[in-house]
Formats: sequence, structure tokens, C-alpha cells
Amino acid sequence: MSTEHTSPSDILPDPEVVEVSDGIFAYIQHDGSWCLNNPAFVDVGDQVIAIDACATERRTRAFREAISSLSANPVRTLVNTHSHFDHTFGNYLFSDEAMIVGHRRCREDVLRDAPDLLNRAPQMFPGVEWGEFRPAAPNVVFDDAMTLYAGDLELQLIYVSPAHTNTDAVVWIPERRVLIAGDIVFNQGTPFSLMGSVAGWRSALVRLKELPIETIIPGHGPVADASVLDEVDAYLEFVQNSANAGFEAGADPLAVARDLDLGRFGEWTDTERIVGNLHRAYSELRGEEWGAEIDMLAAMGQMLEYNGGQPLRCLA
Repeated sequence: MSTEHTSPSDILPDPEVVEVSDGIFAYIQHDGSWCLNNPAFVDVGDQVIAIDACATERRTRAFREAISSLSANPVRTLVNTHSHFDHTFGNYLFSDEAMIVGHRRCREDVLRDAPDLLNRAPQMFPGVEWGEFRPAAPNVVFDDAMTLYAGDLELQLIYVSPAHTNTDAVVWIPERRVLIAGDIVFNQGTPFSLMGSVAGWRSALVRLKELPIETIIPGHGPVADASVLDEVDAYLEFVQNSANAGFEAGADPLAVARDLDLGRFGEWTDTERIVGNLHRAYSELRGEEWGAEIDMLAAMGQMLEYNGGQPLRCLA
């Protein structure tokens, strides 16, 4: 289970820059748990394209410094893979010089959620030093797909929601067979579908498995190969099977979660997400539309109950 906030400097190594292909970099924030996402950047040609910001001012500034230490090129484009604040909080630290690109729904969600963000985030994750915050939503939007170029290198932005959220897009770089997956992929961390769709996420994985992927930069966790898609899918299948049994028995998602043997998935970070995932799977079993609104407060409250009434572990 997760525990109370601990200072990241006490237990975590520094973020790591990994060049996964020539000019394509992952910025790995260990240990990949709540709010420790992996931005990325592409430095090919005379401009940098960054993918995602970080959850706090300090962490986003460190990401900016990592880019500057490796490239003299300006960051002219920032892509948001989805709207969650650990990927968009630091957008404003790019907005003076870069256009921000995201799915249309990503822009809508950031604009909707930003006014209340600094009220909600400390309640969810007490003890985190968020720093200054200024809302900055995507100002260039797309619907199904969009193509960007870094020099002559093609980056395909592909909308794959509802999945982790209703706003998810991945960045596919076909020439290098690199997928920058955002939170469509958690590697060694528990996937979280409360704000998206379990079934829709599995459908998105089917689409991605058709690509000739060699390397994946996940939204959280270490760089991986395409086999990580099967691991994410196996977990989501486990959620669906568990939900089916509990739903037929008339059991509450929290009760189902408490009785579950998570098996190998219990070794992943943030296991309390099973409760939120069951709530989403129950919504789908009731015949509700993928990504439909559900009672987030009730689901999050039961996640905290599963966590022994303690705040969720966040080392941002």
C-alpha cells in the first residue's frame, strides 16, 4: 500500500536522461509512482519538440535545464499527451516561447480543471511543494491525428481515447520505431483508468500493437520494448475479470479489491488504483458509455480507505 509523503531526496535517485534513439530523449523520473511522470524531447533539426511537462515547478524547471544541457536549440513546441496535471502543471514554463499542442479535449479539460487545481492537488497529495502555477492549456489542437516534424523526422500524434483518460494521445515516430506513449503505458506501475475506460484502453492497445514498435517511452516507469503493451493489457484484463465476478455477486468495488490477490501486479507501485479501476469497470458493466462521468469522489474515497485511510504516496 502507499504511505504518507516522504521527501524525494531521501529515497529517490535524480531524474535520468536516456537517449533512446539519435536525438530522441526520455527524461525518467524515478520511481514512476504518483506524479513522477516521464517527459521526453526530440532534438533533431534546429528546434526542440518537448513532450509533456512535470507535476511541479521545481521538477519542470529541472526538465528544462536537462534539455538546455544537451541542446542549444530552443523549445518551440510542447506536446501534451493528456490533461492530467502531472503532465501539464508546468506548461506555463514553456508557453512564452513554445506553442502547446494537444487533443481538443485536453485543452478543454485543462481549462476546466486549472482554476481548482491548487485546491485539489494538496488535498490529494499533502506535503508536495508545487511551486508557482499559471494555467497554460494547449493553444494548437487536433482531433484524430496530427503530424509534426523535427527537421525531417516525422512525429505522428494519434488520439487513442478513451483509455487512461478521455484526452490521451501518443507520439509515434515511425522512422525510429519509437513510441512516446504518455500514460497509455505504465511500466512497473499500476495503470489507472478511473477517468477513462478499461475497455477503451484495451482497444487502444490493440491499435498500438499493430505498429512495428521497438522502443517505448512510458508515461511512468523505465523505458521498455513493445512487450510492455502485453503487461498493461494483462492487468486491464485482470481488472475486467475481477469486476465481472464482483458485479455478478453484487459486491462493492472496495470489498472486491480487499479480497483480491493481485499476484504479480501487487509488486507494482500504487496498487490502490485497483479500487478506482474497478469503479470504472463497473460503470462499463452497467452499460454506460466508455469514459462516461462517474462519482470520482466516491471512488477516490474508497481508494484512500483501501490505503488504510492514509494519503496516497506521492514523492513529487
